[in-house]
Parts: sequence; structure tokens; C-alpha cells
Amino acid sequence: MYLHRKIDVFLQEWLKNKERKPLIVRGPRQVGKTESIKRFGARNFKNVIYISFVEEPKFKVITADGYSVNDIMRNMSRIDPSKRLVAGETLLFFDELQDFPEISTALKFFAMDGRFDVICSGSLLGINYQKIESNSVGYKTDYNMRSLDFEEFLWAKGYDNTFTDDMLAHLVQNKPFNDAMLYVCNSLFVDFCILGGMPAVVREYIEKDSFENSLDIQRQIISDYREDIRKYAQGMDQSRILNVFNHIPPQLAKDNKKFQISKVASGAKFRDYRGCIEWLNDAGIVNVCYCLHFPELPLKGNYDETKYKLYLADNGLLVAMLDDEAQEDLRVNKNLGVYKGALFENMIAEAFVKSGLELYYYRREDSTLEQDFFVRTKAELIPVEVKAKSGQAKSLRTLIDSDKYPDITSGIKFSGGNIGYHSNIHTFPHFSAFLLKQYLRQR
Repeated sequence: MYLHRKIDVFLQEWLKNKERKPLIVRGPRQVGKTESIKRFGARNFKNVIYISFVEEPKFKVITADGYSVNDIMRNMSRIDPSKRLVAGETLLFFDELQDFPEISTALKFFAMDGRFDVICSGSLLGINYQKIESNSVGYKTDYNMRSLDFEEFLWAKGYDNTFTDDMLAHLVQNKPFNDAMLYVCNSLFVDFCILGGMPAVVREYIEKDSFENSLDIQRQIISDYREDIRKYAQGMDQSRILNVFNHIPPQLAKDNKKFQISKVASGAKFRDYRGCIEWLNDAGIVNVCYCLHFPELPLKGNYDETKYKLYLADNGLLVAMLDDEAQEDLRVNKNLGVYKGALFENMIAEAFVKSGLELYYYRREDSTLEQDFFVRTKAELIPVEVKAKSGQAKSLRTLIDSDKYPDITSGIKFSGGNIGYHSNIHTFPHFSAFLLKQYLRQR
């Protein structure tokens, strides 16, 4: 069963471009990169040459004579005579780039040569992407792939684009959903929040129409992530990265969700762990939400890099890291409130990042004022509150009403309720968070 992904459309657009450059598809492991690219290649090329530098490390010597296309073709055919490149008909797919980043140097020569299409793919784990960037700058196209978002999950469940178009229209028109639509979307979203978007997990759920085996698959992925940290985190304290990774769920469970390095280990300090946060972020394992110096525009450069919240990039993996009692309550009763609101914030953060929004929050140290997230339009800063069910949003109200924050005139609240608007606050259901960027463009 193939799960349709947004990269499918991107790849077709890339192919239509007569001036296309070699493509690098980046992203964390097990999000479906290889499967999507192989399917694309089989459907659009007469000849696909697939090389995995993990499965076939012998191909790491194909650049032994240099990085020209002819040198690489010659060495490739020496290693495996069945691999023949036919000009104008061949896709060359280099997979597991993290195990042989040197091949990126050849992208310049493939781009200049023009006879063959090239796609590289690899997990961000272990990739020194600055090196790859310097070796191929100006001669490649990048695509960052993540696990399924809620829209892709809806596709897997059989819903087409008219379904999400209707959802967006309700947001733009400030028109509440009817009871049937609200029930269906909430039910689907709760399932998605428990499962997450890892293709292996979603596929198992779709085929069996149950949560059976989903937890086992999630825990195996987490185990693989930990093993990759041990394998690829070279030149760094691997135990520190693992400690940060393992402490994300318990720290999100606190009322103050700011990630505290001091809680990771006795005597731990930010300067000793800064590289660990960057490594996990670059690997696509976590989403980092930075604390603003002050809630005003612009956002970039207006934050404290020593103060941040850490969310897991896939909510299903966060769920899988919870204690056994919470697991049982979630899967049997679908009670998303078992972890003190952490799941809701993590879900919204994930939806924002996957739709292309950056993450910022604000916490005023000398008061109780704290705002979960911020987004912006061209001229306005918009605070975003996340509530498990409903309830008042005192900080949101303060930011809107106070003269201290001139860039803020309205706010958004995601809750368990319906669409609504009152006193300059738009209320939207949790499941609609993936549409926020599109909504902001049309408001």
C-alpha cells in the first residue's frame, strides 16, 4: 500500500523543469523518502539506477578517480556491469547520503553534464550538511521531507482535497462546522495524534483499521533513533544527546514547558549542551521553539537562543515515550489530556513546522504572562494559544488589550471546540492547525 505524499507533486514539478538540477531530499529516517523516490523513478524513467551506500558500501569508491560523470560511470560499471547509464532516460538515485557525503561533490559535474537526472537522499542524522552545501552550492535543489502531516493522513484515509478545501473555507469565512463534520474531523485527528505520521505506523493502522502493533513499531523507531545517535554523533558526547532526547516528554509535562538543561544532569549548563540541541534539530528529531525577547516584529533575531521549548517532530513518537499507564489510557479511551497539555502543544508545533511556520513563544519572567506560540502576517504579530478543551486565555487577552504590544491587535486560540470569534480572538479546532498558514494568506 503506497501512501500518497506531498513530495509526489514536488517531484513531478521538478521533472517538468527543463533546467532542473540534481535534487537532494533530506529528512529524518523512516519518513518515506526512499519509497517515494523509487516510485517516482519507476513511473517516469526507463532506467533507474539505485545505489544505497549503507546496503552496498562498495560503491563508495566510485569517486576514486575523480568526480567527473565519466569517471563515476566507469567505476560504477566496473563494480556492477549491469548498471548502465542511458543518456536522457536514466535516473541515478544515491540513497543513504549520510554514509557517503563526498558524492555531493559530483553533483556540480552532473548538473553541468546534463545527460542524467540525479536524486540523492539521506537522513539528516550524521550529515555534515555544511560540507555538502559548500561542495554543491548552486548546482542542486533541496527538499525537506518529514513524516505525514494531517492532510496526508486524511489522504491515506480516503479523503480528497475537496475535504480540506472545505475545512479552509470554514476558517476563512468564520463559519462553524456542523456536528457531523466536527465529529469526523475530531475523531480522525485524535487517531492521528496517537499514531503520528511515520509511514510504517500509518500503513499498519490503515490496513488493520486498529492500533494493533502501532506502539511496537513506534518504539522500534525510537530505538533506531537512539542507535543512530550512538552511530552518527561523532565528535560529540553521545550520552548528552541521548539524555536531552529522553528528557523531552517529562519536561513537556511540566506547567512551565521551557526545556531546562539543569534537569537533564547534575551541574549541566547550556554551553555544554548547545551542540546537542542543534544536532537533534538538524536531524529532524525535534522542533525547537525559541523564547522571544519581546513580543514584537520582526521575529527573526528577536529571540533568546538559551531559552527554548523542545517538541518531538512526530507526535506519535512522543506518545510512544509516555509511561505505560498513559499509553493504555490514550489508546483505549483516546484521552489526550493524560499528559498535562503536552500532547496538544506538541501537535500544534508539529502542524506549524510541517506547514512551514517557525516556532516562537514568550514568557515574561516577572509575571505570569506566557504565550504558547506566535505567527505573523506582513504587518501583524499574532499570538496563538493552545487549550486542551476550551477555557479562558488570560495571556492572550493581555497581549491584545495592552498598549505595550502595538504589533498585536488580534489572537488565535486552538481548542477542543468549534470555530468562533469574540473580542478579537479567533477560535479554531485543533485539527485545523495544519491550515493556519493558508488561512493567514487569505484573512
